[in-house]
Amino acid sequence: MSWIDIGALDDIPERGARMVRTRAGCVALFRTGATEVFATSNTCAHKGGPLAEGIVHGRKVTCPLHNWVYSLETGEAQGADEGRIATYPVRIEDGRILIDGDAIGKRSAA
Repeated sequence: MSWIDIGALDDIPERGARMVRTRAGCVALFRTGATEVFATSNTCAHKGGPLAEGIVHGRKVTCPLHNWVYSLETGEAQGADEGRIATYPVRIEDGRILIDGDAIGKRSAA
């Protein structure tokens, strides 16, 4: 894995989100706890809503456009909705958020 530093953990409030631009497109970062962050595509599989603007609850996010809910762990749509968003490996190191650049590259080539 090729880890890329994309920002400080403290730049994202708990139960908050931020969007970052990568070579694969826009990635949404979700902070679900003191030291827990998830990274997914920023685009809802339903109608393309900006997921970083959604509501973070537990380990899920609700799209701000049509209320589709996604698991931040798997990317799978929840409930009766069908679809999935891309997820990317993330780790926290010395208060910095690192994302797997190899995974981003593979998703952009797919």
